[in-house]
Amino acid sequence: MLSNGSPTSAVVGRCSLLSNASPTSGTVACVQCPWCRGLDDKVVDSRLAEDGAAIRRRRECLSCGRRFTTYERLEEAPLWVEKRCGQREPFDRSKLVEGMRAATKNRPVTDVALEELAQQVEESLRGQGAEVASQQIGVAVLERLRVVDEVAYLRFASVYKGFEDVGDFQREVGLLTKTTEPKRRG
Repeated sequence: MLSNGSPTSAVVGRCSLLSNASPTSGTVACVQCPWCRGLDDKVVDSRLAEDGAAIRRRRECLSCGRRFTTYERLEEAPLWVEKRCGQREPFDRSKLVEGMRAATKNRPVTDVALEELAQQVEESLRGQGAEVASQQIGVAVLERLRVVDEVAYLRFASVYKGFEDVGDFQREVGLLTKTTEPKRRG
């Protein structure tokens, strides 16, 4: 950083680096080519991706001429999960997707739909703060699965709520049908 507070430009290899701190942090203006490992590239196309959460850049390597894609995302603050036993661990979206995938096995729910559900759950959790209870995750998944597939909802609920017998399933089905079927007037 210059004495007037403006960021400095440094050169790493032949790539420019903008940084407020050291050469290990900052924004690199070129990326190593995945084919030839060259450091000279140019951006040929940039556009928003992931509903504006990322920038997709098509790059062309100036050494070998091949093109590749990079994504630029804002690094989010870590989301922590407090488990029922009191232990804390970082939020892992893949665990969320796998749990929903198990619940939707052999059901008409696509992987794309599962990823979208996971994105919705994560966004709602991040809106609640930097640390969430595992129960909040379960409730958020149940709310969304109920709309997508009722059988998947029941499967997920049976694990999340710890069903022990048929009566637990019957009670949950009763709650599900009460809230999803319109009342009929005689």
